[in-house]
Amino acid sequence: MAPRVRRWGQTTLQNATSIDTLWLLIATALVFLMQGGFLCLETGFVRAKNGINVAVKNVLDFCIAALLFWAIGFGLMFGDSWGGFVGVSAFFFDPGAGTSVLRGDVLIAFFFFQMAFCGTATTIVLGAVAERMSFRGYVLVSALLSGLIYPVFGHWAWGGAEVASPSGWLAKLGFIDFAGSTVVHSMGAWVSLAAIIILGPRIGRYGEKEHRIEGHNIPYAGLGVMLLWFGWFGFNGGSTLAFNDKVAMIIVHTTLAGAAGGVGGLVLSWSFYRRSDVPAILNGVIAGLVGITACCHVVDMGGAILVGATSSAAALLAQRLLDRLHIDDTVGAAPAHLAAGIWGTLCVALVGDPGAFGTGHDALTQLGVQAIGIGAAAAIGFGVSFPVLWLANRFHPLRVPVRAERVGLNVAEHGASSALLDLLAVMESQRMRGDFSDPVPVEPHTEAGEIAAQYNRVLERFNDEVQRRERTAQALERAPAGRGGQCLEIAVPGADEP
Repeated sequence: MAPRVRRWGQTTLQNATSIDTLWLLIATALVFLMQGGFLCLETGFVRAKNGINVAVKNVLDFCIAALLFWAIGFGLMFGDSWGGFVGVSAFFFDPGAGTSVLRGDVLIAFFFFQMAFCGTATTIVLGAVAERMSFRGYVLVSALLSGLIYPVFGHWAWGGAEVASPSGWLAKLGFIDFAGSTVVHSMGAWVSLAAIIILGPRIGRYGEKEHRIEGHNIPYAGLGVMLLWFGWFGFNGGSTLAFNDKVAMIIVHTTLAGAAGGVGGLVLSWSFYRRSDVPAILNGVIAGLVGITACCHVVDMGGAILVGATSSAAALLAQRLLDRLHIDDTVGAAPAHLAAGIWGTLCVALVGDPGAFGTGHDALTQLGVQAIGIGAAAAIGFGVSFPVLWLANRFHPLRVPVRAERVGLNVAEHGASSALLDLLAVMESQRMRGDFSDPVPVEPHTEAGEIAAQYNRVLERFNDEVQRRERTAQALERAPAGRGGQCLEIAVPGADEP
């Protein structure tokens, strides 16, 4: 007999109260805020010439995910199950249609919550492929993940969760992923990994002139991490689907794991780089949060700290492995979401209390089930996305041309520029023409304006020197030759200056 899994808490949405529905809506708003966190994090980790491109892709991928999840995703994920593999009803979601046993308001809240989850999985890809993937290519990836890969695997693992009656084949086995370490985070990261392998590394990232490409606004990325952390309280806390006595515990476990992940990133960066590496710390926090997402309801506080710290270590080690393989992940999305997601999913059995599983399995059996779930995620996440993207890339390159990558996607794809880029363009034009007679325009009260003003001072001094030398040369030409082979001594302006 299949285990009756209740991953989402001890109550179901069939007996949800108004308070439960309110909490689900609040939690969804917190999850939606994570889109802003990802926008800040990913925009801060890229170069300024690509910041606008990353920001608008963050907005667009949620638009795509929301519409596709409404049209087909929710039906594939939570519709009537076809053999435990896919849902076959509830397409073009309408709470007044179908045969759902849930009240209309509860069903809408659940749909809203799951739609936000779908958007989160989709936007993970953006950070990995940033600075080199075309806008059209990214639209394809977003549609593939949110419209097919995510909801189908979601049905395998979470089908029937809203009524605590598992319908997906993984759920029936007893697979546990409380809030999505694998379903959301690893799934987004598997697609990310496929995409960055096909795209290849950014220009200059590896090879003879290998160097680390720094983000233009790391404090902005830090703000993104804090917004994500805050949103994660709804991500994990809302996954109870009820405002019950587990919510506070789950939120505290989430906080401790994120904190342990950040400290773990600090300690490991001291060990590996002999410095407190900021990206390692920030991604350590994210990894800790990803890791605890699968098991936050079955561990104690000490276990949450252990999961957070070890998830951070898994992410940092995975990042070093990708670098050795010359696989370029712009913001470290695959290590933080894939390596930590896999580890966190295994920690359900390794660290969690078997009495809290709700599957009837002991720890060893549960570990085997967790491994099957991870393998299934790899099969559909990487196994579907890689051939689809490879084939698409053969007909229409997913990567932007070299010139577009060099000038930046802000200009190449959106015609958008900035004061700094405009300044650099004027300076380059002067260099090409060899004409430095005119000052460059100054944008007041900006960093680019300060650079322009200083450059104009350099130009002024340069032109003064050129003019003085021209006057000296003219004076030498006009001066008669001295008698007895002696040259006429001419004072050179500024010659006695230091």
